Amino acid sequence: MTESGLKAVLLANREKLLRFLASHGAGDAAEDLLQELWIRVSTASQGPVAQPLSYLYRAANNLMLDRYRSMQQAAKRDADWVSVATSGTGEAEEPSAERPLIAREHLRLAEETLDALGARAAAIFRRHRIDGAAQKVIARELNVSLSTVEADLRTAYRAMLDLRRRLDEA
Repeated sequence: MTESGLKAVLLANREKLLRFLASHGAGDAAEDLLQELWIRVSTASQGPVAQPLSYLYRAANNLMLDRYRSMQQAAKRDADWVSVATSGTGEAEEPSAERPLIAREHLRLAEETLDALGARAAAIFRRHRIDGAAQKVIARELNVSLSTVEADLRTAYRAMLDLRRRLDEA
């Protein structure tokens, strides 16, 4: 049976496969799994299949198991993250009173570092990193070449990295 033959068997037995998935734990995801099975059958390059309906049932079951395992891994990952991110009582730890003060001080130092680079380099860095503007757009807006924008960004990034190293050492 060719690939198109396998698709024909899937279409002819769609309702049976859907009931199979729903009755074996797929629940509301049965339609999604059947769609995924259709995509795999449509895009796969395989030879003749001796028992096409059995093949489709096995493939549907495997897809269901893959989805179940993926959901289990995601739930475990989320639970692990929550346990790491929270204290023993299940509540997130409150930041210390000095944390906002330290953050403001770091922001002030970053602004001073940028301003020391010059107005154009600071504006380019802020426009790119904060506003999310593309380098070409910034070059057009400031009427400078793209290489000037790139050079100013390199300078600004280097200055920010140096500041971060100094702060990490302190």
